[in-house]
Amino acid sequence: MTHASTATRVFVYGTLLSGEPNHRLLRGARLIGPARTHPHFTLHDYGPFPALAPDGNHAIEGEVYEVDALILAALDRLEGHPRFYERTPIALDGAGRVEAYLFPKERLTDRPIIESGCWRRHLKERKTW
Repeated sequence: MTHASTATRVFVYGTLLSGEPNHRLLRGARLIGPARTHPHFTLHDYGPFPALAPDGNHAIEGEVYEVDALILAALDRLEGHPRFYERTPIALDGAGRVEAYLFPKERLTDRPIIESGCWRRHLKERKTW
């Protein structure tokens, strides 16, 4: 991190989590720690990645990272912001406001809901299907 003023806190909940395939994009970011949303979201299985939608009733598990402008731009490219996912400020349970990548709810009508709100747990369960 070069300047604290350019730092953005980002909530990740899927392929950007530590140990997941896209975590490499967070190299150089500062891990703030594990986090959980308020129970106002729905996490969907979109195949190789999850999609977080607003207006649900689940708390979603993830991690918060503090990123600089370059890492944020790389995340925006990965997530297709603003056309595929939309980076939006959300409130976390006990951790204030952060940026998160939300998916348009209308594009998720046929996608299964991840009831646990946890992508890692869902991946483990999915392997047993």
